[in-house]
Amino acid sequence: MKNANYQPQKPSIKMWAEDDRPREKLMLKGKASLSDAELLAILIGTGYRNKSALDLAKDVLDYGLNDWDKISKMTALELMKIKGLGPAKAINIISAMEIGNRKASAIIPAKTKVSNSKMIYDHLRKHFTGLPHEEFYVVYLNFANEILDTKQLSKGGMTSTVVDGKILFHHALTCQATGFIISHNHPSGNRGPSDSDKNLTYKLRDFAKLIDMQLIDHLIFTDNGYFSFADEGLV
Repeated sequence: MKNANYQPQKPSIKMWAEDDRPREKLMLKGKASLSDAELLAILIGTGYRNKSALDLAKDVLDYGLNDWDKISKMTALELMKIKGLGPAKAINIISAMEIGNRKASAIIPAKTKVSNSKMIYDHLRKHFTGLPHEEFYVVYLNFANEILDTKQLSKGGMTSTVVDGKILFHHALTCQATGFIISHNHPSGNRGPSDSDKNLTYKLRDFAKLIDMQLIDHLIFTDNGYFSFADEGLV
């Protein structure tokens, strides 16, 4: 007589046909042949009790509503709420998500000439994606609008960050910049500049003029795009 609580063990991935195993499938058919769940299963590596790595991968996708953007913003503690997903598996997933973010937002090489706000957006996007707090960056340019350096000046709270103009201009003089672009993010998702954003922009712009330097733009980042003071004719 069967035990009422009996649950049949699911076969291990190792027991599947070779071309059905995610790793072997990738080797035989290429990375494009793998589903999202199969790619995650490779990161997860091993299953848990009666669940295979692929089952756990499907649980992660369900938990993230099949939205890679949501999954990429999850912390290790959030991922570990999924039964069978321990610290090592969670860290593997987070690391892979961050590699993807960095690949998607590859930094423009130094000395690349900046000709529009989208180039700066692509240059800085990886620094701002998914942040729960504000951060402030400056991109320093030479007379030909080529990138000389990129500096993070501050980190702040949910709604603001403090910027020290003395540090900003010290870096500008050190790298002999003739212009600069400031940028920060709005974790709220609101792209529009606040009054304090405008005040800071005009304060830095006006001081830059006194030392023959130019504030070229101020970009406000959100996860869904950006606002450019220059594009809107505000600098």
